[in-house]
Amino acid sequence: MILELWMVGVVIALLMLIRVPVGLAFIGPSLWYALADGNSGGFALKTTFDGLNSFPLLAVPLFILVGVMANRLGIADRLYDFCLAGLSRVRGNLAYVNIGTAVGFSWMSGSALADVAGLGKIEVPHMVKAGYPYRFAAGLTASSSLISPVMPPSIPAVIYAATATVSTGALFAASVVPALLMAVGLCVYVFIWTARRPDLTSVPFDGQRFRAAAIGTIGPIFVPVILLGGILSGTFTPTEAASVAVLLMLVLGLIYRTLTLRVLLQSLRETAAITGGIGLILGSAALLGLLLTRAHVSRDIAELITSISDSPWVFMILVNIVLLILGTAIDATAVILVAVPVLLPIATDLGVDPVYFGVVMIINLMIGLLTPPVGSVLFITSSVTGRPVEEVFHGIIPFLIPLVAVLVLITAFPIVSLWLPGVLGF
Repeated sequence: MILELWMVGVVIALLMLIRVPVGLAFIGPSLWYALADGNSGGFALKTTFDGLNSFPLLAVPLFILVGVMANRLGIADRLYDFCLAGLSRVRGNLAYVNIGTAVGFSWMSGSALADVAGLGKIEVPHMVKAGYPYRFAAGLTASSSLISPVMPPSIPAVIYAATATVSTGALFAASVVPALLMAVGLCVYVFIWTARRPDLTSVPFDGQRFRAAAIGTIGPIFVPVILLGGILSGTFTPTEAASVAVLLMLVLGLIYRTLTLRVLLQSLRETAAITGGIGLILGSAALLGLLLTRAHVSRDIAELITSISDSPWVFMILVNIVLLILGTAIDATAVILVAVPVLLPIATDLGVDPVYFGVVMIINLMIGLLTPPVGSVLFITSSVTGRPVEEVFHGIIPFLIPLVAVLVLITAFPIVSLWLPGVLGF
């Protein structure tokens, strides 16, 4: 069945090239291969549904709902105003506000798409109006949005933890320092860039405005405290913490008087649409992953890698290269579901920690969100700003340097990821 397996891969690649949704591109060829291999249609359907039958995955739609509601209830605007008031005297302050708002929003949203869709409408026009080139503003906004899917509550981390059967709390803890390093890397680039722009002057600090903005963020601060505090302390499971965070969002919406029936229905509709797309990928990738496992693909890849070198460092270098390439062409969720059952056994045999491996995998795939041909963040940034995709991509290219530098640092020094989980007892 090796020929048939290659045919499946070719057909999936062709379907994605013509922009067929990833879930549909996976399910058709995988179903054909399952039937050709002597399996029944019932087996294929059961495997697909089993891919969705996981308690940890219940957290995914809830985390999506938290991020969507944070956008629609005006909480993202409050975070932006707070950062802007606090950094008013800094040269290039809007660029740092962009990064700071992304960090603050990331504690509530595990999705880069929610981040760039919500904040991009605010940040890019403000920066352009203040004299920043559009390419710089769009590139920074798109790049800083990657902090959300790395910083907990990270949706890719939930999916990886469920697929790899590792602790979601441990993976969340391991992601905090890398996410902060991504923010620091972007700040360093901004500092270097703004040093050559004396026209980006600062404005006087307004204490009254800062106090008002700080008061406006008191409520949203409780969301990450409950989410991460509950998960990392063992008080909540990620699913339970997400449920409590949704409830808190509803309360904040009522307090701020931004929650209406229309807003609630729009939030639920948007969450259902995003969750449906992820669910289709989860189910179809589960079927494809099982077929690859039964075809001994992981064993063959392990033999190929060990024939090159049995060094875990060589393995991680190869993994980085492969994941960076896959991330440019395939949705991150699909790559996690298909690649983890293949690569993780090899990693553990070579002594690579599965939590550290997960952090490296997620950062690799998130960088892929900025690059064509898939590049979801790239296309959404273009959509919300009304400018061509090519112009957005040219703006993104310089910001890939600090992001890849952070990836190299995290790969070379596993302690960067594993220090905090060790401190917290995971």
